[in-house]
Amino acid sequence: MRFATWLLITLGSVLPAPAAGPIVLKASRMFDGALDHLVTPGLVVVVAGKIQGVGAGAPLPEGAEVIDLGDATLLPGFMDAHTHLSQQASDDWKQDQLDRLRKTIPERTLDATEYARKTLMAGFTTVRDVGSSDYIDVGLRNAIRDGKIPGPRMLVAVHAIGSTGGHCDDGGFRHGLFGKETGPEDGVANGADAVRTAVRLNVKYGADVIKTCATGGVLSLTDDVDTPQMTQAELDALVDEAHALRRKTAAHAHGATGAKRAIRAGIDSIEHGTFLDDEALDLMKARGTVWIPTLAASWWIGQQLEHGHYMPPEIAAKARAAIASIQATFQKGLAKGVKIGFGTDAAVYPHGLNAVEFGLMVKFGMKPIDALKTATSVDADLLGLANRLGTLEAGKIADVVAVPGDPTADIHQTEKVLFVMKEGVVYRNDRARSAPAL
Repeated sequence: MRFATWLLITLGSVLPAPAAGPIVLKASRMFDGALDHLVTPGLVVVVAGKIQGVGAGAPLPEGAEVIDLGDATLLPGFMDAHTHLSQQASDDWKQDQLDRLRKTIPERTLDATEYARKTLMAGFTTVRDVGSSDYIDVGLRNAIRDGKIPGPRMLVAVHAIGSTGGHCDDGGFRHGLFGKETGPEDGVANGADAVRTAVRLNVKYGADVIKTCATGGVLSLTDDVDTPQMTQAELDALVDEAHALRRKTAAHAHGATGAKRAIRAGIDSIEHGTFLDDEALDLMKARGTVWIPTLAASWWIGQQLEHGHYMPPEIAAKARAAIASIQATFQKGLAKGVKIGFGTDAAVYPHGLNAVEFGLMVKFGMKPIDALKTATSVDADLLGLANRLGTLEAGKIADVVAVPGDPTADIHQTEKVLFVMKEGVVYRNDRARSAPAL
């Protein structure tokens, strides 16, 4: 038997089988993704992978399997709008750099399948992957979509697009080491026309979303964290081309100047936003730009610094500046009513811990019910999926998760997901105790 065939058969054998008939999910309470309160009791009727009805008054199909989760809360499958499933940092920065150079693309892809599984088991049934290499994100998305491996539904960006020497470029290595300078086919573009070419190349090879680096970054070696890296003309061209091709856009932007250029260009979301000023936040509020603050990334890097794990001095300095700024910026944006979505920068921290973002949002002042909305209805709207996902209502895809107790009383319950259903298929049930059929 050929290895590829054996691998698909082996992976397929561990995937849950779709239910033979209707399923009724029961729990003490439910958050539908849109209301400002929980509903009691929680009930969701699932037929053929879609939600047929919700709430106590929903008709119950004859012969349906009943899954009673007891003292738990049903919610829409969580979404994370800022992930990198094709990679993961460790406590050893130098080893990570060496592994990136030594590991083959197939090995990195197999690693990614485990990151995808952990993400799904944590209750995240949809993610936006905002930058990869070697088309690992495209292959991973397609394999999950086709039912070959378990994982969240993925929207992918292929290459993040940025300027030479910027956060989206591979800096810190000697000239000529990789044989050629990076160009539009690698996501590195200078000038409006080259940026349009990079967008078109990404779409050609499978991008669902276009990601750009409008400013420097924390974890890159050749830039300051808050400097602008794309001109207004370049960002105008990027957003115009992406929107013409019906792709949404996202801008990595720590600094205010680069963020404002992206916002004025019509970007759909600002990622990180660590040093946003009042003008940038007001522009976002006025234009409806979604802010993805990725609090989990700063939290995790702070843990690494606190425990003395090595980072190059230039990166450590930028990290400390970002950590010192993000809480006050988040609170200012929250007070101004900027639309805030859910995204974590998964890969900076170990995959599967995505839900810590909820706790950080609440710690910094967001109401628990609003934090839950960020990863459900708000992200669904940002990702262009609101007609299919993001809320528990009849006709939508049956992505349903459950957490113990009441997450509006203790938001950290979101870190203890006990049930995961995606498209009507149960991938996790820690309270596996089905009631008799109706």
